[in-house]
Amino acid sequence: MTTPLRILLISGSTRDSSTNTAALRTVAALAPAGIEATLYDGLVGLPAFIPGDEAAPAAVEALRTRIGAADAVLISAPEYAGMIPGSLKNLLEWTVGTGDLVDKPVAWINVAFTGRGDAAVETLRTVLGYVSADIVESACGRITVLREQLGADGLVEDADVREQLGGVLPALAAHVREKDSGHA
Repeated sequence: MTTPLRILLISGSTRDSSTNTAALRTVAALAPAGIEATLYDGLVGLPAFIPGDEAAPAAVEALRTRIGAADAVLISAPEYAGMIPGSLKNLLEWTVGTGDLVDKPVAWINVAFTGRGDAAVETLRTVLGYVSADIVESACGRITVLREQLGADGLVEDADVREQLGGVLPALAAHVREKDSGHA
């Protein structure tokens, strides 16, 4: 039996009921066989990044372990004050010195309504470039998720949106497999 691809899902929102988190939960629920997608739930508990030589706090070590165990990362982040939320930027800052995301396949989805969220995407693209992540363009994009499209279970119910969300992990996985085979 083949080991499943492990994809870590990171919501840049600290609200449990956000459309970003709902989109990622839906992505996980739609994961095809051979892909294990898990949502990172430690964003609120991460301490502020302080550069230096001291040992990283336990929450940061847990984050690094999760990133290290993942074959790829998928991020969905809202736009706050013209960029990604500070909590997500803080998470990414913790990866700089240790190179946790260097050459790691990473994709993003923007769930904002057309015309919104573009500054967050540009900021995320800049930071991911700075940490030398392998941005998987074929898995990145806008998939608008509206609050009224969510069911009581917190997952996206709209069939068209679910279809779009369902295509993200296979695109990310195809890149990982191609890269692993030496063709990327």
